[in-house]
Amino acid sequence: MLSILDTYILKRYLGAFALLLVLFLPIMVTVHIAEKIGKIISNDAPFGEVIVYLIDFTIYFSNFLFPLFLFISTMFFTSKLAMNTEVIAFLSSGVSFNRFLRPYIIGATIVCVIALILSAVFVPNASSGFNEFQNKYFNRGGDKKTTNVFRQINDNDYIYVSNYQPSSQIGFDFTLEHFEGNELKYKIYANRIKFEDSIYVLSGYKKRTILEDGEKIEREQRKDTLFFFDIDELTPSDYIAETLQFSELNDFIELEEKRGNADMNIYYVEKYKRTSIPVSAFIFTLIAVAVSSVKKRGGMGMNLAIGIVIAMTYVFLDKVFGTIAEKSTFNPWIAVWFPNIFFAVVAFFLIRNARR
Repeated sequence: MLSILDTYILKRYLGAFALLLVLFLPIMVTVHIAEKIGKIISNDAPFGEVIVYLIDFTIYFSNFLFPLFLFISTMFFTSKLAMNTEVIAFLSSGVSFNRFLRPYIIGATIVCVIALILSAVFVPNASSGFNEFQNKYFNRGGDKKTTNVFRQINDNDYIYVSNYQPSSQIGFDFTLEHFEGNELKYKIYANRIKFEDSIYVLSGYKKRTILEDGEKIEREQRKDTLFFFDIDELTPSDYIAETLQFSELNDFIELEEKRGNADMNIYYVEKYKRTSIPVSAFIFTLIAVAVSSVKKRGGMGMNLAIGIVIAMTYVFLDKVFGTIAEKSTFNPWIAVWFPNIFFAVVAFFLIRNARR
């Protein structure tokens, strides 16, 4: 059962967060429109698609930025409580600091659950719409790996292309190797492969078949054939992990590992962020309360300045470690969770100091 104190703080906690979203999101959308309006007009993007894109953009970026919005809003209204000596009144009436934290924890739990639901249901769809619009009107297909593409298609077959052009669906220096057990049975070469009218056109075709008493070589200038893979599956979009539900993401990661994808950390970073971002709501709430519940000489401005520094440090660490994990063999779980772990330690010491 919530007490009067719990209800009072909880309403302000959620109200300040909602108010900051309502104030900041339209500004964010306006700035984005101003930045992209030239490309939208020059590429004749339909008005209906633009409206849907802006909705997807809002959901997509709100998911990443909500911990910072929550942190700043909590700093703001708690600083206001401290400036009005309300925090002192609560604590001097016999309420412990831990008890004072209770409505904040309840509010952080509500926000965390909402964020988890958004990341599981709405954000993947919004990410899909946002990225598809970007590639259709802004990037023109520049989201895929196009050089040295190596893939395991199934348990027995491996393919490689030295260069792939997604827009024309053409690959160069194509090879397909078929194994049975550990033995190579045949290998197909082609100077160029093109997907055209539901078939694959191979130029400079050569097939080397391993026989018991030697090998057999077949050559053709052009060969039209069918393969058991979709050429677009060879180079999945970097953002594809963002568009999948959690169970679909796990299945996709398992499939890509079997195919020998060398860029698995990109997908693991996305997987771990699905939970690390919502959990950060608790950490930022505790830090905000610890910093802003004490009345300072600089007033509310000093608290907000400290809050902005902490928020920017979190964003910096998140981006740096995320990029390191995606571009190297660094453990993606550590990269994603390090900012949360670091600031959880900071929160522990700040809360312990605030209790005094």
